Amino acid sequence: MNLLAQILINGVLLGGLYAVMALGLALVWGVLNIVNLAHGAFIMLGAYLSWHLYSYLGIDPFLGLPLTAVLMFALGYGVQRGLLNLVVRAPMFNTLLITFGLEVVLTYLAQLAFSADFRTINPPYAGNSIALGPLALPQARLMAFGVALALTAAMWAFLLRTRLGRAIRATAQNLTAARLYGVEPRHLYAVTFGIGIGLAGAAGGLYGTVSQINPYIGATLTAKCFAIAIIGGLDNPLGVLVGGLVLGIIESLAVLYIGATFGDVASFGVLVAVLIARPSGLLGKTA
Repeated sequence: MNLLAQILINGVLLGGLYAVMALGLALVWGVLNIVNLAHGAFIMLGAYLSWHLYSYLGIDPFLGLPLTAVLMFALGYGVQRGLLNLVVRAPMFNTLLITFGLEVVLTYLAQLAFSADFRTINPPYAGNSIALGPLALPQARLMAFGVALALTAAMWAFLLRTRLGRAIRATAQNLTAARLYGVEPRHLYAVTFGIGIGLAGAAGGLYGTVSQINPYIGATLTAKCFAIAIIGGLDNPLGVLVGGLVLGIIESLAVLYIGATFGDVASFGVLVAVLIARPSGLLGKTA
């Protein structure tokens, strides 16, 4: 029983991290209708940026998250204005090709810059745990989970309570009406994509504190983010959080009862089940 409880706790902590990884993908997909196949590569770049800030400048990975997010936002804004904005209203196949090519380029640039070696961000508290009776809560994972919840809540408040957030939601719902109210789509699309990449960078910094990183983790992370966005629904950040928690718990239980090689199989099996039973996602709006 203690083992099961420990596995469930680990699954919840992992799920919170998965959720913040998928937030940016869901935002870009929901507003720009772009399935960003390079999303995982941006998470990988955020992880390397946090690793570099910690290894060479001594900046704690959690304290360095705002800087990582800002730098990744600037990168995302530039990529959208200079590249993706050219095809934002093109058929989805075109955007898939461009983002796939971008993912390949970013992966090989990262290999050239950092080599293919595995790296980890190891602050002094990386191996610490907080005892909760017979259970242990890894401190780094617990901190990452707390930041993930805070980012999800902040994104929820931003989309619902701020003028820019309402403009983003209005553009996603009806572009023509948003134009009539003075929304400038090109700038708004770039800001939205920049926010998505900023979230991906912050998620990468969190991921680097709890797992190893190398230039090739991007494709796997993109697939997980895609699954989470589908499972939870694209309509609100809470759905993404629920999708992340579901995926984290299912993966952890599959590793315990089936085997370590079946974690991804189980999580994508859940994706198929959700698509069959509720195509709009667990918390998505039905037609």
